[in-house]
Amino acid sequence: MEKIIVENLSKTFGSTEVFSGISFTVNDGEFLSILGPSGCGKTTILRILIGLETADGGKIIKDGVDITNMPSSQRRMGIVFQNYALFENMTVLKNVTYALQNSASVKGTYNRAAAVEKAKEVLDLVGLSEHLDKKPRQLSGGQQQRVAIARTMALNPDVILFDEPMSALDVDTRLALRSELKELQRKFGTTMIYITHDQEEAFAMSDRIMVMDKGIIHQLDTPKNLIDNPADEYIKEFVIRNINIKINSLIQFARTEQGNSRPEDSK
Repeated sequence: MEKIIVENLSKTFGSTEVFSGISFTVNDGEFLSILGPSGCGKTTILRILIGLETADGGKIIKDGVDITNMPSSQRRMGIVFQNYALFENMTVLKNVTYALQNSASVKGTYNRAAAVEKAKEVLDLVGLSEHLDKKPRQLSGGQQQRVAIARTMALNPDVILFDEPMSALDVDTRLALRSELKELQRKFGTTMIYITHDQEEAFAMSDRIMVMDKGIIHQLDTPKNLIDNPADEYIKEFVIRNINIKINSLIQFARTEQGNSRPEDSK
């Protein structure tokens, strides 16, 4: 079932056309990655979907309702940014309870006690129960991103948008967060749209991937079909070739590490 239908979307900034007449769908409960290099238009699409930018043309249908000109607070979407956007003067718990009591989409729904209870419940899901009283500066980058995810999930959006949320994190943290994010999606059945320029990340997490470049959608397909049936040379070069390079690099790294290990290390 289609959760979101985007029809003939266009956007121009000044004399620069970001994209013109692009169309795609997002299925209910799926994890869709929008993959492409910087400047291809993927973040602009995200901002238009949630209502932070206005499209110059086209429309957005969500659950059968035209939300093209609907205020952001009424779209039932949440967003997780790359830079976390946490309040540095608030504790982990306060960052989430503040959102529950002040976000326009749920304002008036939670009194203080209910907000605290809901915040604790969601923070427990992302493994932060032991850090409720800490300030963001006392947390690692991965923990800060978990707070941002928890804050968004607490608002119960039925679509969550991610704007390259892991690009500033180290490899081990990214791998752990990938697994946790997919587990949360499976548990709650939330539709997720994920912006990334990292091919490996997109292929590891996505049900489908929309590959873009210079405002053009080259292919929207499953990871398997992108590899088995690439639509054009761009898919072959940008996606498949880069993934193969990364895989070969990892294999070479593993072989080097194995060769450098001493006999006593294996005893």
